[in-house]
Amino acid sequence: MTGRRVAGLDGCRGGWVCVWWDGGDGIGAVRIDDLASLFAGAEAPDLAAIDIPLGLPDRAGPGGRAPERLVRPRLGMRQSSVFSVPSRAAVEAGGEGTEGEHYARICAVARATSEPPRAISKQCFHILPKILEADRLLRARLDLHARLFECHPEVSFWAMNGQSEVTAPKKVKGRPSEGGLDLRRTLLSEAGLPMAGMTRETARALGAGYDDLIDACAAAWTARRIADGLALRFPDPPERDVAGIPVAIHA
Repeated sequence: MTGRRVAGLDGCRGGWVCVWWDGGDGIGAVRIDDLASLFAGAEAPDLAAIDIPLGLPDRAGPGGRAPERLVRPRLGMRQSSVFSVPSRAAVEAGGEGTEGEHYARICAVARATSEPPRAISKQCFHILPKILEADRLLRARLDLHARLFECHPEVSFWAMNGQSEVTAPKKVKGRPSEGGLDLRRTLLSEAGLPMAGMTRETARALGAGYDDLIDACAAAWTARRIADGLALRFPDPPERDVAGIPVAIHA
């Protein structure tokens, strides 16, 4: 196991949950406001995995990018958690107006830059600012192309579960499922993460959801696997977008 300093990141309201794991008993969680500050100081991680799409297509094809198309069949009933990433033009479509007007404008751009023409879901719409934040950071910091990696928690849990479908949902009707979250916590513990302090109380203290904390832990597990040369990549080797950003989901 390498001694590289790794972190896992998952978005939460107003920021990010960051879980640090040294591969042993050392684990901790903090909340950060923005990604740039995480990588700005001497305490920056050597490597991090983040639950956000990295690398944007010029045009969105059927089923999305190659990573989405490759991982969905492996997830069984959980495959709906992997949404198709819209085009760069759709992600960058800004402007004034109400949320409804903004959503309609982005959907129009998404339809015009996808084949077949396709709007975006409200779930995707609400995380576009975080997709754009990560994209701008990687375009400004080329050194982070080898330090910040895309993951997807459900793909990580699939890998933890012996590359088998995790049948219990994490959410039911848009609300966290206690049984599904507890199952994922058990998978994390069995995978070696010291979960004693990774509790609902920890999440509340961070001002984040318990599901956000669990997903950040899964990202930290993936980051450690990347550092140790054990991670799966979809596709392998990764593709690259027009900015040279690697395009792959890691687990």
